[in-house]
Amino acid sequence: MLLLTPELRQTLRTNAVLREMHARRDLPEPDPCPVVKFFNPIGAATWLATELDRDGDTLFGLADLGFGCPELGSFSLSEIEAVRLPFGLGIERDVGFETPHPLSVWAETARRAGSILHAQSLLWRVDPTPDPELPSSGG
Repeated sequence: MLLLTPELRQTLRTNAVLREMHARRDLPEPDPCPVVKFFNPIGAATWLATELDRDGDTLFGLADLGFGCPELGSFSLSEIEAVRLPFGLGIERDVGFETPHPLSVWAETARRAGSILHAQSLLWRVDPTPDPELPSSGG
């Protein structure tokens, strides 16, 4: 599976450039929404990325390796791509992932919940995104 499409790369790079511009101008740091979610299909590891450095490999976001302590920081796309799991599986991208919540909300919720996956269920309950495939509950 292609973990980053050209469109996702561009959005991640744009967020990184925006952060650099704010830092140079001594403006408040932007708080973008995660652009992409990667996950281990047979484990608990999950990553949410908001930015991609110039090197095309270093992502910034929220990482949760399944030990109960999600952390903000940088992680390597090439290392994620290199992970080989049983049954020929690898790390995957959640192709349906979208969120209205900025990274700071994800980080705080995940820290309190103990995982990105639990945070996702909590945030979805607070602000569920309607699925256009499902009938509405209204009459």
